[in-house]
Amino acid sequence: MTRFRPCIDLHAGEVKQIVGGTLDSTSEALKTNYVSKHPAAYYARLYKDNALTGAHVIMLGPGNDKAAREALQEWPGGLQVGGGITDQNARDWIHAGAEKVIITSYLFPDGKFSQERLDAVLQALDGDKNKLVIDLSCRRRGEESWYVAMNKWQTITDMEVSSESIKALEPYCSEFLIHAADNEGLQKGIDEKLVERLAQWCSIPVTYAGGGRNLDDLERVQTLSGGKVDLTIGSALDCFGGVGVKFDDCVEWNRKQITS
Repeated sequence: MTRFRPCIDLHAGEVKQIVGGTLDSTSEALKTNYVSKHPAAYYARLYKDNALTGAHVIMLGPGNDKAAREALQEWPGGLQVGGGITDQNARDWIHAGAEKVIITSYLFPDGKFSQERLDAVLQALDGDKNKLVIDLSCRRRGEESWYVAMNKWQTITDMEVSSESIKALEPYCSEFLIHAADNEGLQKGIDEKLVERLAQWCSIPVTYAGGGRNLDDLERVQTLSGGKVDLTIGSALDCFGGVGVKFDDCVEWNRKQITS
């Protein structure tokens, strides 16, 4: 069954919704859809109260550790955390209350995939792949080609998101998180081809994010993936200043999936 998965995106210590393709080091290029008046812990409590498991907290750049830790304290064992995770701090974030850590950029020194680094992260987690989520957020290259993007989705790596790469990584993690960076924050619809391919390629849980606008997109992902892919909706949610879908309706969607 396809579930709604919530998020907490942190930038400079604040909860924000950002157009993913503009997220680089120059503030002039950054396009922000929404800056919340609420701290990260507020959303952690909201998700906890509504039993929305599998939510991801993503730290976009420096200055977010304090906000992320406050969110984890609000719901210990209930949130996944990513952004700047390495073999040196992965265990610390688990001890801070993260259910799982999410890793991307550290696996790609100089844009090239490193099996050695993946092994090191897993070793830091005592070999427990159930504590690890691999983020294969990507950018499209051509009609049906996607490459993993790192460093706030600005650097294209040497890894194509494909059946081969998915199968090679599945033994090392419990699930995948995949943002379609070209769709992220635009509310112009999901990358339907990517959703279809993820359903075909993945045999473990996978969450897609990017372009989700409304409940129809949840229905669409469920149809395209046969219920194998979950969907994160961010900018379109009313709790993030959006008008496309009500948070309460997403909660109700999940409830119906569980009880049906």
